[in-house]
Amino acid sequence: MTAGISIFKGVQTALVTPMREGAVAWDDLERLVVSQLEEDVDGLVAVGTTGESPTLNDDEHIGVIRKVRELANGKTPVIAGTGSNSTAEALHLSKEAEAAGADALLLVAPYYNKPNQEGLFLHFSAIAEAVEIPILLYSIPSRCGIEIGVDTVARLYEKYPHICGMKEAGGSCDRVTEQVRKLGSDFAVMSGDDALTLPFMSFGATGVVSVASNLYVRPLREMVALAQSDPNAARSIFEKYAPLCSALFVEPNPVPVKFALSELGRIESPEVRLPLAPASESTKTLIRSVLADLA
Repeated sequence: MTAGISIFKGVQTALVTPMREGAVAWDDLERLVVSQLEEDVDGLVAVGTTGESPTLNDDEHIGVIRKVRELANGKTPVIAGTGSNSTAEALHLSKEAEAAGADALLLVAPYYNKPNQEGLFLHFSAIAEAVEIPILLYSIPSRCGIEIGVDTVARLYEKYPHICGMKEAGGSCDRVTEQVRKLGSDFAVMSGDDALTLPFMSFGATGVVSVASNLYVRPLREMVALAQSDPNAARSIFEKYAPLCSALFVEPNPVPVKFALSELGRIESPEVRLPLAPASESTKTLIRSVLADLA
């Protein structure tokens, strides 16, 4: 079994970065990670988009990765979000994350610049040549404006075997099928959308990088575990949590999930950084209703 399949599977929580009065709330981060470990999460993704990577400074970014790795202490893999639209910045963050003990990297497609496929190949190649730990690519056209082409992924995987997974957030089962067919069973494809976990797994995905698992790990792990062996049971779990998966994205992520965590007492404050705004009253009402239904 390759590193990709062994690490990039199950329920990997896209951790929020708790904040209070403009700073990272390190005590809340510790409580959140400890609770995830107690729920036997399959992996932790530190400082992805859900972790507000665009607005963390360099020291905070690496500090969060180092703290999560320290708390995980080998109990579960830690995947560090180190992507950027600047190759130099992504390269710097990736090397720092590897030095901090991250088990793998999450590299989003460069946003705003909109490079062509050759530019994407060269961008990811530069990072792959500088690190040795596994790399999970992240294709999310809705945020980046571009898609990492399957042929580009195949070129990268052939040249750099430690580029061995894709977080797929383009909403297409066809893309999952194409990646599984072209790249083989040792290349991991993970859903980047809670609502599409089961459809994607039916086409060969290995799990989900989940926002909802900030709140509920075990039922989502059970759903993923049952996806192949008992699809009806898996679907029953999904139907219960589907309203939550929908509610968490009525405003830009991670605004709703941070409010939900604060409502459950998991973090002290739902604070997000500008340009994100606090949850609206209608979103707060919706989240409270969904949480009450799941209680």
